[in-house]
Amino acid sequence: MKKNIALFLISIAGGFIGAYLFHQQEYQLVEEQPKFITLEESQPNTQYIKHSTEVKGSEIALETGDFVEASKSSTQSVVYIKNISEHTYRMSFMDMFFYDGGDRTTQTVSSGSGVIFTSDGYIVSNNHVVEDADKLEVIIGKDTYEAKLIGTDPSTDLSVLKIEAKDLRAIPLGSSRDLQVGEGVIAVGNPFNLTSTVTSGIVSAKARALNIVKDKFPIESFIQTDAAINPGNSGGALVNRKGELVGINTAILSRTGSYAGYGFAVPVDIVKKVVDDLIKYGEVQKAIMGVEVTDLTKDISNRLDLQVKSLEGVLVTNVNSGFSAKKAGIKEEDIILAIDGTSVNSKAEFDELLSYRSPGDRITVKWKSGTNTMEKALTLTNREGTTDILKKELFTSEYLGADLEVVSRVEQDLYKIDSGVKISKLYSGGLLSKLGLESGLIITYINDYKIDDPQKLVNVFSKVRGRVRIEGVSKSGTKGYYTFYLR
Repeated sequence: MKKNIALFLISIAGGFIGAYLFHQQEYQLVEEQPKFITLEESQPNTQYIKHSTEVKGSEIALETGDFVEASKSSTQSVVYIKNISEHTYRMSFMDMFFYDGGDRTTQTVSSGSGVIFTSDGYIVSNNHVVEDADKLEVIIGKDTYEAKLIGTDPSTDLSVLKIEAKDLRAIPLGSSRDLQVGEGVIAVGNPFNLTSTVTSGIVSAKARALNIVKDKFPIESFIQTDAAINPGNSGGALVNRKGELVGINTAILSRTGSYAGYGFAVPVDIVKKVVDDLIKYGEVQKAIMGVEVTDLTKDISNRLDLQVKSLEGVLVTNVNSGFSAKKAGIKEEDIILAIDGTSVNSKAEFDELLSYRSPGDRITVKWKSGTNTMEKALTLTNREGTTDILKKELFTSEYLGADLEVVSRVEQDLYKIDSGVKISKLYSGGLLSKLGLESGLIITYINDYKIDDPQKLVNVFSKVRGRVRIEGVSKSGTKGYYTFYLR
């Protein structure tokens, strides 16, 4: 009996020691692996709430300027957004014992923030706040509105919604280009379902590129701030002392999933262009030179033997055929130094300068090719290589359960393909979804059929039977294929 009691006590002690060591190890792993997290909604956690940094924010406000009036005005322009989505899944064998049969549908509700951009109901938010929504609701005070999605721009993680309302409190617009590092700012949003929350800090850096925007042609030139931003702040406002919008809060750098360091916002000067284009055309009119660039580092310079005295400028890594950069004589391994007299020293700065422009705009580019420095004017184009206004043309197929679009010329050049159809959106329960295909996939061939048109894709799918092979390019840019059997 005594022996059994002793063994019991030893096992309890071992359990406590094991649990202690496990938690110590978990903490160390978390500390060693910081990650970037988009500010999607999560459930409130008392641990996070008791470590709130809002007191710290008040102290900063006293040192950097009075944010009381800015807070009063901006909180009236920040709204709460609900994303309601439905997912249909097939019954498993075990489900049949508990349910009546047939497919099951579950509903997911997530939330974030948005900013009233115009008094007649246009609202700007993040793309990841509204992504995959079947229904969107906007809550302003005690009023709830059903919202229509006007358009999204995954390359900047922005979206525009419209509600039927008038005389709303539109936020005044500032300038992110005039924003200075060290300038005081406040973040306004709805973290952890806590509506109209205000925190303050300073701008700690500009033109930050984080590689977090999930798009083939991302534009990342974030404003970095130490104002406390948490899950639910996505799409909220970053505001200066005057109460003017200077950015849309998008992401945080965190080891825990909550605020623990820095927040990042899309500059308002980029936001203005994106919102205006989405309202006017339903599609952002991106201005393209026809080059891809990367930051110029000492390692790259030595490896390519560029023979440069300084690391000014950005390195050209690819030149697209048929676009203005190639026509101007810009080549791979050239170094772009300035655009319209403004120095360019990072990819983020390069992307931001072009993001203000539209197809048809003329710019002057200064670059270095070998030992020669050159400067020429060139005309920016759209992704098809023209200066026409482009409107996104989606082909919706109920049979396939997807929105489809023709691949642009610039994407064809990037992936070395001569045609293709992209899956823009998948709908739950559709054929493509059941086959396990993903949105963003570019389909180039089905068996021996070349796919260059959405209707052709539908026609081919309706005819093929037996073993089917789909060739294409994944969202990440990898070429490959799927094989499956269709009855």
